Amino acid sequence: MEHVTAVPHPRTEADGPARAGRRSLAVALLSGALGAAVALLATRQRWSEGTATVAGGSFPLTARGSDVTGVPAALAIVGLAALVAVFAVRRAGRLAVSALLALSGLGIVVAALVGASDSGALDEQAAQASGDTSATVASFSHTAWPYVAAAGGLLILLAGLLALRYGRLWPGMSGRYERGGAPRPRRVAPVDPDRPEDMWKALDRGEDPTGADPA
Repeated sequence: MEHVTAVPHPRTEADGPARAGRRSLAVALLSGALGAAVALLATRQRWSEGTATVAGGSFPLTARGSDVTGVPAALAIVGLAALVAVFAVRRAGRLAVSALLALSGLGIVVAALVGASDSGALDEQAAQASGDTSATVASFSHTAWPYVAAAGGLLILLAGLLALRYGRLWPGMSGRYERGGAPRPRRVAPVDPDRPEDMWKALDRGEDPTGADPA
């Protein structure tokens, strides 16, 4: 009886980079999309609170992230667009878009951390509530939402760094269209004039079965 031995399939040198490209692509897509969603959600929440003195009493004040700064929300949209655009460009263009993706995440982190201690929005509310332009907010405090926005920025930053490192291994959009934007010409099957069924099929496809060039 012959003995059959299982021989493992040899791995090629391209298996490692290809596997790294697939993994990095999945992580970048997940972290980038999740980071943008987290940052946008966090900017709609309450970031800070305090009180203003109105007619001898205390008036509660609150400010959402969008009231404090609009930078995280704007950069989250930019980062999301850059994440999609990575697949539409190649070589130097992909490198530039990847850098923009990373910088968007970094900008969200910085803006969120700075906004956590910014009382400007509440000071404006205190001035309006008291009728005194020099009035400022009292008992100022902030919530955890600025740090949530910063965490979203870190996820976008991670996606950008992965794109910078492994973006050359990622696939691009389909090459269905030429660089000029026109669709590639479709091959026309030859039509046998002695076979009526071929002529009918050509007419159904919108072709001229006679093969004559249009005037």
